[in-house]
Amino acid sequence: MTMTKTTQLAARCKRWTPAVNAVLVAFVLVVPTVVILFGGRIGEQPAVWIKTAVAGIRRGETDDASFLHRETTHDERLLGGLLVEGFDQESCHSRYQSAVYRRNPGRKPSQYLVSKLRSHEALQRRCGPGTAAYANALEQLKAGKSPASPECRYVVSISYRGLGNRIIAAASAFLYAVLTDRVFLVDPSNSMDELFCEPFPNTSWLVPPGFPIWYQGFYLSTPERYGKMREDGVLRTDATNGSTASGELPAFAYIHLDHNQTAHDKLFFCDDDQRLLSNIQWLLIRTDGYIAPGLFLVEAFQEELQMMFPERDAVFHHLGRYLFHPTNRVWGLITRYYDAHLAWAQRVVGIQVRVGWSESPETLKQIKTCTQNEGLLPAVLGEEDEEPLVKTTAPRGGGAKPTAVLMTSLRAWYYDSMKGMYWERATANGEVVVFDQPSHEEVQRYGVKSHEHKAWAEMYLLSMTDTLVTSGESTFGYVAQGLAGMRPWVLDMGMVNSTVGWPCSRDMSMEPCYHVPPPYGCKRREDAGKIVPHVRHCKDWPTGLKLVDTKDW
Repeated sequence: MTMTKTTQLAARCKRWTPAVNAVLVAFVLVVPTVVILFGGRIGEQPAVWIKTAVAGIRRGETDDASFLHRETTHDERLLGGLLVEGFDQESCHSRYQSAVYRRNPGRKPSQYLVSKLRSHEALQRRCGPGTAAYANALEQLKAGKSPASPECRYVVSISYRGLGNRIIAAASAFLYAVLTDRVFLVDPSNSMDELFCEPFPNTSWLVPPGFPIWYQGFYLSTPERYGKMREDGVLRTDATNGSTASGELPAFAYIHLDHNQTAHDKLFFCDDDQRLLSNIQWLLIRTDGYIAPGLFLVEAFQEELQMMFPERDAVFHHLGRYLFHPTNRVWGLITRYYDAHLAWAQRVVGIQVRVGWSESPETLKQIKTCTQNEGLLPAVLGEEDEEPLVKTTAPRGGGAKPTAVLMTSLRAWYYDSMKGMYWERATANGEVVVFDQPSHEEVQRYGVKSHEHKAWAEMYLLSMTDTLVTSGESTFGYVAQGLAGMRPWVLDMGMVNSTVGWPCSRDMSMEPCYHVPPPYGCKRREDAGKIVPHVRHCKDWPTGLKLVDTKDW
């Protein structure tokens, strides 16, 4: 007869020396008192060891760490068909491991989207860097003209601004590439090549060295800016296939969709202009935003988008999980932190705090009120309330599992304040709440690799939680909620220093908000947020546009 796990553990205990037994007893007695004292910062090994040990003791599985991750099927590991087999797993651990760490398995993609992705991968292999077609396209670009019927067409996403901006910009530029049958290439600057694995099998999405155009400097004054060429009459839409004053189309067009885009730049979202652009072989797009809602306003794309995304609020959810796989270095940061600080908890709440130059007591109060009023965290007892009796016995199989709270912010003050409140006072329902914060960089450091690695790791960790609270208007939060596949509670940043309003509200969808969309439709002066039912104005940025599921609204 085989021994039960409890019997096996007891047998092992008998072999321990009295000194070891005494140490274990002291450890078990002390840990419940000090567990909230230890911060969850990267590199603090004592806290890591204690929490990992506590998790095993509570579950009665000190010799088995399998409980840290949920069991997944083969289909779940491939994200319902979003991913394809055949990649070298050693080169990118996260691609096939991410599903094991996710508490929420996420939405299932449509079969039509899966087929479109397989077709696009074939296009990337046929026309991407290193192919004869790509070499030929570069020669056409150097010659300064677009061929009448190009074998392959390309869109390049120019990487700039913060990491959250770069991620949502690349995702929506990729959507445009899929819709228009263009090879998708990403500017490798700003650590894009060190943060993300290659998403396409047997080819690269990075612009290779030696590209003949220095596009990083493109901006409003660039002569090839599409809006400028339309405004100056260099490009016209009055011909069937588009035309220029000279009769030849340019070799490339620079699409400027930054915050200061002009009305002519926004013609990009009009059907006539899309027909014109379809004849230009190279498009280079600069945006720091999520342009996908604008693409849903283009009538020529709407039928295709409907088949690809029958759930309109899951566009970034699917594209983000398809494209953005942390490199092994970043994945190591993610998995080590998750296993040590979060995996043992019954429930994990993520709180993302976007801050200015100083700590804000108003924002702290807002976080407390939001999380407690919405039932995300338990209330704490007042100073006059008596401490409840601590139960020293637990049902067989272990006691109640605590709630872990993952906080991310450039500053440690919010974390220290919340952690201190839940340590100094008992919760009203007796629940144990443990706070963690991986890092506090104090300021955003553009271009610093270690900072970018931590930022990407923390976005991903937030996406692994059960419940999420984000700061309004934050692309950092947009990425986390989209990858997680959940509608967050959003802290209303306009409420700070105000005595009115509600501290947070549930977002209308998990999609990012497009902050600077075209305000009106192309054919008539109609509010862009009222043209189609699944494109609405954002709660956190009222002039912005967001994709929603009409079943929910």
